[in-house]
Amino acid sequence: MRRAVIIREPGRVDYAATFDEMRRFTDSRTASTLDEIWLLEHDPVYTLGINADTSHLLNPGDTPVIQTDRGGQVTWHGPGQLVAYVMLDLRRAKLGIRELVCRLERAIIGTLDGYGIAAAGRQGAPGVYCGQRKIASVGLRIRNHCSYHGISINVCNDLQPFAGINPCGYAGLAVTRACDLGGPDNVDRFAETLAPQLLAHLQLTVVDP
Repeated sequence: MRRAVIIREPGRVDYAATFDEMRRFTDSRTASTLDEIWLLEHDPVYTLGINADTSHLLNPGDTPVIQTDRGGQVTWHGPGQLVAYVMLDLRRAKLGIRELVCRLERAIIGTLDGYGIAAAGRQGAPGVYCGQRKIASVGLRIRNHCSYHGISINVCNDLQPFAGINPCGYAGLAVTRACDLGGPDNVDRFAETLAPQLLAHLQLTVVDP
C-alpha cells in the first residue's frame, strides 16, 4: 500500500532559509506527520557536506559557501538546476539509507530515459551519470529515522560554476545537463516528469496539504 506524501513547489528560494526549514520540519515531526517532497531551485550557492574536505573548494569567487549536515562533499546549486528534497519517515517506509539512495537514483534514471537519455548509477559514487559525465547528485541526512536533503539534477543551468570545485570531491569530474542531451530546457517541465518517478519508486501517493 502506498503512503501519503505532500509535494510542495516553492519555486526559486534561498538555500540557507530552506536548509533551516528542512531541519525544523524534521525535528518537529511526529509518527503521524505526512512525508513531504519539495521541488525547487536555489539562488547560486556552494554547499559542503558534513565531512567535506574544503580543499575541493577551488575558486568559489563571490558565490556563497554554506556548511550543511548532509553527506557527501562539495556541490553547487543554482537556477536551472532542479532540487528535490525528500523528507521521509524511513522506519514507516521500511527503507534503509542505501535502498533510499538507490531508489532516488532510479527515479532520476527513469526520468532521463523518458527523454531518450541513457544514464546509470555508479558503485561507490552516489549520483547519476551519462557516460563519464555526472548529471545528478545525491546527498542525504538521517535524523530520528527521518531523511532530509535529497537530489539535484542539472537541467538547463550554467555548468561553469562546477569549474570552481572538485564536484562531489572528484578532481576533474565532468558534468552535463539534460538540455544538452535531448531533455527539456525548463526546470518545471523536468519536475513534472520527475515527480511521478519519485512517487513510483518511493511507493508514495500525493495528497493535498
